[in-house]
Amino acid sequence: MDKKVAFFTLGCKLNFAETSSLAAQFEKKGYKRTNQFKESDIVVINTCAVTSLAEKKGRNIISRAKRANPNTKIIAMGCYSQLRPDELANLQQVDLVLGNEEKFKIFDYIENNNPDKIFTHPYKEITTFDSAWSSSDRTRTFLKVQDGCNYFCAYCTIPMARGLSRSPKIEQVISDIKSILKEETKEIILTGVNVRDFGKKHNETFFQLLETITEQTKLPRLRLSSIEPNLITDEIIDLVSKNEMIVPHFHIPLQCVTDKLLKSMNRRYTTEVYADRVRKIKAAIPDACIAADVIVGVPGETNEDHQQTIEFLKTL
Repeated sequence: MDKKVAFFTLGCKLNFAETSSLAAQFEKKGYKRTNQFKESDIVVINTCAVTSLAEKKGRNIISRAKRANPNTKIIAMGCYSQLRPDELANLQQVDLVLGNEEKFKIFDYIENNNPDKIFTHPYKEITTFDSAWSSSDRTRTFLKVQDGCNYFCAYCTIPMARGLSRSPKIEQVISDIKSILKEETKEIILTGVNVRDFGKKHNETFFQLLETITEQTKLPRLRLSSIEPNLITDEIIDLVSKNEMIVPHFHIPLQCVTDKLLKSMNRRYTTEVYADRVRKIKAAIPDACIAADVIVGVPGETNEDHQQTIEFLKTL
C-alpha cells in the first residue's frame, strides 16, 4: 500500500515555496500527498516563529494531526523548530524536529531510524542554500532566490532562525525559472528574507539578476517581494520603469517614522531615505503600487511618535 504524507505550512512565502519543493521530493520517493491528517503516514509541519501566536498555531496543528491519526509520524521543521527545538520535542505528539539546515535532508532522518529526536545546527552553521518554489499550490509561483539575513533588527529573530544571508548564482535562478515555465506559470515572485542581498558571495547583484531574467527568459510577469528602502537603487527603479515584464510593485518595509526608534530597532535607514525612495519611484513610475509595513507600539514609542507616523504616511 502506498504511503501517504500530509503537509501544513505556517508563516511566510519562503515557507510555502519550501514546503512545495519538499512535497515534490516525497512524490518522487513514491509517497502520495493527502490533505487529510487521518489518512497520512507522515505529517510534515513547516513551522513559523515570527510571533508567539504563530508558535501557538504550530502546536495546535500538531495536536490536531495526532488526534486525527494517533499512528501518524509527525515531523516539525522550520523556524520554530530551529529556535526552540526542545519545546517542540517535549510534545509527546512530535516524533522528529528538524532545523532549517536539516529540513531538505528530511529523508536522511526518516529512513535511518535514528533514535534521536532533535536535529539542528547553530545559526552560524546554517549555510546551505536549497532551491525551492511553489508548484500547483497557487496561481502564481513564489521562487526562492535568497535566504537568511545579516541585519539583526532588534525585534526580529530571522537571522537566528534562518542563518546568515546566502543565495544561489544567477545561472541557477535562470535554470529554476526555465523549469517553472514548463508548468505554464504566468507570474513569478522573487522571494527571500532580504532579496536585495542576493549575490554577494558570488560577486553578483540583484540588479544583474533582474536584468538577466528579462533578457534570457520568456516569463510573462515578474514581481519583487519586500525590499529594504536603503537597498532600492536608482538602477532598479529605472529597470522596473522601462521593462514591461517586471510588475511596478514595491513592498518597502517602513516599521516606524521616528529616526530615534529606527535606530533603536537597528534599522539601516532614516525617514528621509524612505521618503526619497518613494519620491523616486513615483517620479519614474506614477502608477506604481507601493506597500509598507508599520509596527505600532515599539518600545519607547510615544503618542506623538505614533501621530508623526500617521502624518508621514499621509504625505507619501
